[in-house]
Amino acid sequence: MNEKKHPHTPSARGPEGGARTNANGRRSAGAANRNAGTGSRPARRRGANAKGRPAGGAHGGTRSHQRTKGRPTHGDAQLREARAIARKLNAQLEGDGGPRKKSHGGKKGAAHDGRGGNRNGGRTAERATGNGRTQARDAHGTGRGPAKARANGSTRPNSASSGAPRRAASAQAGPCAIARQCGACSCIDVPYGDQLAEKQRRVEELFADLAPSPRTIEPIAGMEDPFGYRDKIASPFAPGRVLPARAHGKRRGRDEGERRAILCGMYTAGTHRIVEAPRCPVEHPAGRRVIEAVRQIMAAHGIEPYDEDAGTGFIRHVVVRVGHESGEVLVTVVTNDRAFPNAKNFARELVRRCPEVTTVVQNVNTRATNAILGDEEHAIYGPGFILDALCGLSFRISSHSFYQVNAVQTEVLYRIALDMAGLGGEGDRAGSAPAHLLDAYCGTGTIGLVAAASAPGLQVTGVEKVASAVRDARQNAAHNGIENAEFVCEDATAYLRRRAAEGQALDVLMMDPPRSGSTPEFLDAACALAPARIVYISCNPETQVRDVRRLARGGYRLCRLRAVDMFPHTDHIETVALLVRQ
Repeated sequence: MNEKKHPHTPSARGPEGGARTNANGRRSAGAANRNAGTGSRPARRRGANAKGRPAGGAHGGTRSHQRTKGRPTHGDAQLREARAIARKLNAQLEGDGGPRKKSHGGKKGAAHDGRGGNRNGGRTAERATGNGRTQARDAHGTGRGPAKARANGSTRPNSASSGAPRRAASAQAGPCAIARQCGACSCIDVPYGDQLAEKQRRVEELFADLAPSPRTIEPIAGMEDPFGYRDKIASPFAPGRVLPARAHGKRRGRDEGERRAILCGMYTAGTHRIVEAPRCPVEHPAGRRVIEAVRQIMAAHGIEPYDEDAGTGFIRHVVVRVGHESGEVLVTVVTNDRAFPNAKNFARELVRRCPEVTTVVQNVNTRATNAILGDEEHAIYGPGFILDALCGLSFRISSHSFYQVNAVQTEVLYRIALDMAGLGGEGDRAGSAPAHLLDAYCGTGTIGLVAAASAPGLQVTGVEKVASAVRDARQNAAHNGIENAEFVCEDATAYLRRRAAEGQALDVLMMDPPRSGSTPEFLDAACALAPARIVYISCNPETQVRDVRRLARGGYRLCRLRAVDMFPHTDHIETVALLVRQ
């Protein structure tokens, strides 16, 4: 949603000193308090000038006073009263830490209450200034938040709401200020229980003709706390509005008058237009802190953001990985050039601002592509990876690692899948305990390793065609001391066909294909291999139901199906299905 354009006012300036802009780079205004917290001249009371006299006519007196010039008793009493009120008001304002400006109904924007709040109820978030200080700013006008302390210990009131038209209170009730512009969390304003009920209904409707009984489709597994669950946060960087000539800090490769603000946040749905995201209710809070710190460092040291239209600039993206259990933080800075001047100093400054950061990696991507990461990278601080715990095992996570972004629900998903495979705590519902499990599309081998650790007598084989993922899987196996798991770098369909041709037995096939689902060739090879059961993990129930129908024609019956809410507040549904050979 494009924001309404308003005239520029000095009080609505952003971090670098110019007018705040929306995602299109247009100026947006708000009625900010120019004097509050600065120690400048007190704001005038309505109807009074700076000396406390009533404002008005050519000679400074009010019209009534001019008309009653011949009756000084009445005029003097009125003047004395006005002066007394003005003195009292100024004394109150100075006692609150600075004067404040009254709101006038005819002016655009929101008035401030002088205590760091916003009468529009603007949610606040930290914004960087050019000299590294921070100030609280409004983020599209929902919620209320206190002003952040400045470096000198004083506070500055929030800037006014952005130039977007005021919305009805019901539209502002959700926990995200930019939900409409971002579009990623399409259900953020829907009560979480209603979200789960709708997802359950969709799954039941999709699989109705394949479920032999109503109990086949089990209740969806939701989250106890459906916020702050994303442990991977990515933000693009791009140039914003042109900064005024007086802004400090030269930017590499640009003339003095061509310097621009730095935009970062999220792409608006279906576009490459960036909407700024000071906070996100579904992301780990450390992620946005790191991204904002990167923007501050870029502004302070003149590092240019990437301009995808011109192919110029330096920093394209920043990707943050947070270890759910370990708390370690991996920061990947994606650059448009191999040369990274003062890279070590950049990393040290980032760690100083965000002590939770344990490693910083430079990833080089010089291609004109929508892909975030390039192939070349190296660590500029720390080991280049983080460690995190999942289902009792320790996993090494690098920038390229296939690793779920919601660790809490990943453990729920894995417990359900292993139970369906006959390795869970609820007992085997499909026969004796398996001896050999094949994990197709295994990625870095997380679920296969969890299965191997849970049953020492089980032999696990993981198959994945991406060499770097297989390398990570083998390292994770060695790191955890697991010897009953092996990993093969090969196309899963070719591997299944070869194994079926050789007549090798298989107890359980566990598969987790991409959103597009599996291929007919893979499914036919799976039926030819004839495992006793197939555990199908899917991130797209629409393609899963298509594949389950093909497996049903090959002799398998759907016995259990359960949805897992991996991404609350979105339309996304993850499902796990157990198919048993008839």
